[in-house]
Amino acid sequence: MGEDCGSTSSLIGAFFMGMSHGSNDAQKTMGIITLALVTGTSSGAFKDLPEWLHFLNTGSMKDPIADWVIIVCAVTMALGTAAGGWKIIRTLGHKMVKLQPVHGFAAETAAGIVIKTASIMGIPLSTTHVITTSIMGVGFTKRASAVKWGVVGRIVWAWIFTIPATAAIGWATVKLLHACGI
Repeated sequence: MGEDCGSTSSLIGAFFMGMSHGSNDAQKTMGIITLALVTGTSSGAFKDLPEWLHFLNTGSMKDPIADWVIIVCAVTMALGTAAGGWKIIRTLGHKMVKLQPVHGFAAETAAGIVIKTASIMGIPLSTTHVITTSIMGVGFTKRASAVKWGVVGRIVWAWIFTIPATAAIGWATVKLLHACGI
């Protein structure tokens, strides 16, 4: 009985975390795609497209997001999670802190609440940061030494490095495009 209850609560926590994750991360992706489509349409970049690509022409930012954009974002997130999610889960749930089902439930529920609240308020955030720090918090409740701080340090450095690295890649891409006359 206790075993079934633990796995049921873990599934509920995972479901809630998944739904919260989708309610925040998918919105950011849909916004970027819609902005690109509206910009392309209003600038006339799509006016000479073949008829079968007519769906790329959109109205304005006030119009609802196209159903195909929502579906593409949902499928892409699901495939991305299925393809690489196991590696993140292994790092967070085994390498950073050894989690038992009750700890996973607590971390996923806490992260889900934070992410869902931010989504309702229209605040974009990093779901990876939220679940990672929730797992650290759960591990810390066991004892401070239960958290493998070396792994945490590598994760934090990766977060810090991401901002200047992506800025440099963006700068280099624009320079390359300008050099090609685009």
